[in-house]
Amino acid sequence: MPASRPSPAATSTVERIEEVDVSTEMQGSFLEYAYSVIYSRALPDARDGLKPVQRRILYQMAEMGLRPDRGHVKSARVVGEVMGKLHPHGDSPIYDALVRLAQPFTLRLPLVDGHGNFGSLDDGPAASRYTEARLGPAALALTENLDEDVVDFIPNYDGQFQQPEVLPAAFPNLLVNGATGIAVGMATNMAPHNLIEVAAAAIHLLAHPEATIEELMEFVPGPDLPTGGIIVGLDGIKDAYTSGRGSFRTRAKVSIESLGPRRTGLVVTELPYLVGPERLIEKIKDAVTAKKLTGISDVTDLTDRNHGLRLVIGIKTGFDPQAVLDQLYRLTPLEDSFGINNVALVDGQPQTLGLRDLLRVYLDHRISVVTRRSRYRLARKQERLHLVEGLLIAILDIDEVIQVIRASDDGEQARARLMDVFDLSEAQSEYILELRLRRLTKFSRIELESERDALKADIAALIELLGSEALLHAQVARELDAAAEAYGTPRRTLLMNGGPVTPRSKSAALADLQIADAPCRVYLSATGRMVRAELVADAPNGGIVSPSRRSKHDAIRSAVDTTTRADLGAVTSAGRLVRFSPVDLPSVPANSVGLAAGTRADQYLGLSGSEHVVAIVPLVEDPPIALGTAQGIVKRVSATELGPKHDIEIIALKPGDRVVGAAVAPDDAELVFVAADAQLLRFGAASVRPQGRSAGGMAGIRLADGTEAVSFTVVPPDAADVVVVTIAGTAGALPGTDPGSAKVSAFEEFPPKGRATGGVRAQRFLRGEDILLLAWVGAEPRAVGTDGATPALPAAGAKRDASGVALDGVIGAVGTVVR
Repeated sequence: MPASRPSPAATSTVERIEEVDVSTEMQGSFLEYAYSVIYSRALPDARDGLKPVQRRILYQMAEMGLRPDRGHVKSARVVGEVMGKLHPHGDSPIYDALVRLAQPFTLRLPLVDGHGNFGSLDDGPAASRYTEARLGPAALALTENLDEDVVDFIPNYDGQFQQPEVLPAAFPNLLVNGATGIAVGMATNMAPHNLIEVAAAAIHLLAHPEATIEELMEFVPGPDLPTGGIIVGLDGIKDAYTSGRGSFRTRAKVSIESLGPRRTGLVVTELPYLVGPERLIEKIKDAVTAKKLTGISDVTDLTDRNHGLRLVIGIKTGFDPQAVLDQLYRLTPLEDSFGINNVALVDGQPQTLGLRDLLRVYLDHRISVVTRRSRYRLARKQERLHLVEGLLIAILDIDEVIQVIRASDDGEQARARLMDVFDLSEAQSEYILELRLRRLTKFSRIELESERDALKADIAALIELLGSEALLHAQVARELDAAAEAYGTPRRTLLMNGGPVTPRSKSAALADLQIADAPCRVYLSATGRMVRAELVADAPNGGIVSPSRRSKHDAIRSAVDTTTRADLGAVTSAGRLVRFSPVDLPSVPANSVGLAAGTRADQYLGLSGSEHVVAIVPLVEDPPIALGTAQGIVKRVSATELGPKHDIEIIALKPGDRVVGAAVAPDDAELVFVAADAQLLRFGAASVRPQGRSAGGMAGIRLADGTEAVSFTVVPPDAADVVVVTIAGTAGALPGTDPGSAKVSAFEEFPPKGRATGGVRAQRFLRGEDILLLAWVGAEPRAVGTDGATPALPAAGAKRDASGVALDGVIGAVGTVVR
């Protein structure tokens, strides 16, 4: 077969092959790609703080009329409009940028109002077909006045549409919302700030162009992160504000709280910037599993929409919560670092900018916007004034105007004759020809004259504004202040100018987080709070360094010297003894015993109902524990009879009876009952033999019918300056309303009597008084009012059966000062 010949079309095609150097081609292509990424994708413009895709999203949404006062539309529709008209990339990056503009945990001032699942710090958003969006209120301040020639417009990717080169930006968006982006050979990472602070700094720089960084930092002390938290150390922030580069550390906001009976935990309510709760929980679990972290029992996420973030980290018994927290800061994202790298585009070129440079670039842009807007408005008002003046000329001689128009053959001739007869411009003549007859009324003439006068005033103001740099600056300052007033919110992030932060180290040895078994003193206050104070060797006052005798608002009911991990007993009004260890009690500084820092004893021990703690006692073999009841029963029980149980009944109470006092009582101590009818009985502890814990006690004081004991006290044999405080009142008065009268007498005024007798009278009632409301026996008495104050008691020295002194306020409890 003959060989086939190529077709004429094939033979006429001439191949064109050019040889190029590979290195030259790669260099040129890479530079073009790098320039495209830097300028068109990754870096924000220093003027409006937006990347091109963000700017196109906001502009297109404004063109679509998606204002805050209108309904949401599908995000997919916004993405489609942006992709089809302005952004020559896929839908995924457009939607990702839209989502970021709507996330309140990413931006300090969100620019898009999202409806639906826009994701969280741990999870991504729903697809664009499921979510809806519209412009946020702050976005209006970025896009306003675009129709007044305030910025240049450039063609889109195919030349069919126009888009703004930059947005007017009524506030410094780059500083307020920050930015992140990775380009080719460079990256940007800018922290969000508070709008009110940034606006104040910009206004100050506008008035004082030579302001220093120190002066500007008086207005902008540091970043203000959307998620709050705490910034530790400000040196790195000052470096960033000076040079554009620096770093700082952020910490979560954590409080140490009681989670229940003898349970302490760390409650996290704010996390470092861009740290999610799930990520934190995972890191904590990893550290516990790897045995890098001890003392944590559980982690519970209680976050909800009503109360916001709440992570509860349970602390095991015996571990110091503050020490565990310090380890969490070191090993988990509860403490994180943020590196500032302020790279942005200035005149199309990437630059690293400090705080002053960022504000200066923005202010120059804003001055340009106000100037162009003012020129545009001036031109429009001058055009309108020109037309109004021509219309007023026509109205003054309307009959002749009509005659000229009727005598003309066509519109062109009518326009020419009007220009010639009335000395009008072409624009004025054309406007008159298009005038409706309804405008020829007398009322319309008045309206036109008013409009003319208003236009002249506006034109004069605009000419004055454009002719004065000071007035331009003042206008920019007013608009900045208005934006801060409209969209600003209080600072969320706490700034702490602390010392150096402990560096993170993977090879650091596992710290001992358990609380040491050190000497301490446990206090039970008169209002039912417990606190632990560490003892210091060779310190006066029994080991407490400089005890705070000015510790207001409370007094001591009982105090026990022990060690941090020893067992103590809490005697309750129900006749129970509850074992506890002071290891988890709140610890106060050794040089200031503040009882207000303590925890409620009934909550700490898990008591319920009306049961409360009447005393705390050491669990040692000797001396025995003595307790007295409201029905006058007294009992002594040795700690050896109690056994190892956690919750023990130490007296068999009769129905309706309750324990009113308890303390350790050696044989040479004295036991004191005070009854509601003002009878006081004092007898030796040796007359009460110790009994087993199931016994019901023996008669302590003989009570009159219808009365009960209000106080039971153990007076140690070596006690000095012991006094008896009694407070009388009226039984029928509402609780907390009758101050009554008080008396303070020396304990020696009351003679000892035998057990099971009626005692002697402790106070003579005044007219209207019929009952003792309170009684207390001890040294250095302090009263605690029902309002939390510490009212003064009468001076000691009253006779045992004397009347009391009227009180100014109601006393709720009596105890002693911290010793």
